[in-house]
Amino acid sequence: MAKGKLIVNVYVNNVATPIEGATVNISDGSSSIDVLTNESGQTNIIELEAPDKMYSLQPQKEVRPFSVYNITVYKENLGMTTIIGVQIYEDTLAIQDVYLSTTPGEAGKQTTYISSPTIWENRTPKMREDNVQSYENGKVLPRVIIPEYVIVHDGIPTDTYAANYYVSFSDYIKNVTCSEIYPTWPKETIKANVHAIVSFTLNRVFTEWYFSKGYNFTITSSPAYDQKYTHNRTIFDTVSNVVDEVFMEYLKFPGRSFPFFAQYSDGIQVVRDGWLSQWGSKTLGDQGYNALQIVRHYYGSTIQLAEAEIVPGLPTSFPGYNLTINSCGEEVQLVQNALNKIKGSYPALPLIPTTNGIFDESTELAVKKFQSVFSLPVTGVVNFATWYRISAIFVAVSNMLKGIFE
Repeated sequence: MAKGKLIVNVYVNNVATPIEGATVNISDGSSSIDVLTNESGQTNIIELEAPDKMYSLQPQKEVRPFSVYNITVYKENLGMTTIIGVQIYEDTLAIQDVYLSTTPGEAGKQTTYISSPTIWENRTPKMREDNVQSYENGKVLPRVIIPEYVIVHDGIPTDTYAANYYVSFSDYIKNVTCSEIYPTWPKETIKANVHAIVSFTLNRVFTEWYFSKGYNFTITSSPAYDQKYTHNRTIFDTVSNVVDEVFMEYLKFPGRSFPFFAQYSDGIQVVRDGWLSQWGSKTLGDQGYNALQIVRHYYGSTIQLAEAEIVPGLPTSFPGYNLTINSCGEEVQLVQNALNKIKGSYPALPLIPTTNGIFDESTELAVKKFQSVFSLPVTGVVNFATWYRISAIFVAVSNMLKGIFE
């Protein structure tokens, strides 16, 4: 068989508290291996068997295009967590975050089941909604924003027993994308699908669609009503890197301020006029179409990309240009101070001894290590994706410290 890759990140409660020395057992039902996490809460990258990638590059139901593994993680004096159904694709890095309870023994045991992506499942057709009906009668926000988090209702809207999860916006988009399509598809195809998923989500945010109906959540996990979300599912580097680049870009038509309600289907089992076809977008990506050309093919030639206002974690938003060796200024100093604070939870990050706003070699080394720990391309350059990942981890670490010292 071919090979895929897996890395497991282990935390207590959130990313501010990585766990060193946790045992990670990986099993396919016939054999298993044990590995330990390092001081950043990570395992080494592990190679695992996977089916040939060709099975995920064409619409077929005969051969499952991913292999499935179960992961059990434990450490003395903490709970045990099991993830059932981790998916591995050829030539793709799977990233699995695992959270251990502070309660040891039986009371601290947790189990998560990861279902197959909808592109493989026999999907339930999504209910068609009017693309503009919500703006005539619904409640709307004064401007389009990227919220810090969305509240995901893990069931259909009327299921009062379903859990609500608070999920950071970019993590939600990564989760939905990995729950809907295959991570082996062309980058521009993945990007086109991400544009649709972001726009759909921001439409729900902008119109306060569920809040205006008396519900206490932003969106559901049901693909029949919204988009598929699988709590604690595996994320793939090909998807994660695209989302980090474009999570603030949404689709809109000229003259309209609101995000386009970008509906989509697989294009094989369910075909809808005016909706993006997931398999069709794969074909267009193979033909060399870029993401904007793909979405215009389905939603119309006048649809355009716009940028939402981002709710930042750092005191200022991305400056609009990359920070690299010899860059100077307040933005560099913000990054230096943030990385030194993050080092308190991630000691593998080298200390930046002088935080004077000059991007020197020590800053580059810290940026590279941060990128390595958080599965970003290791360039040493603070681009848009790295800036906002530093921002998110900085906020998590700061909040953790406030809980300890305030």
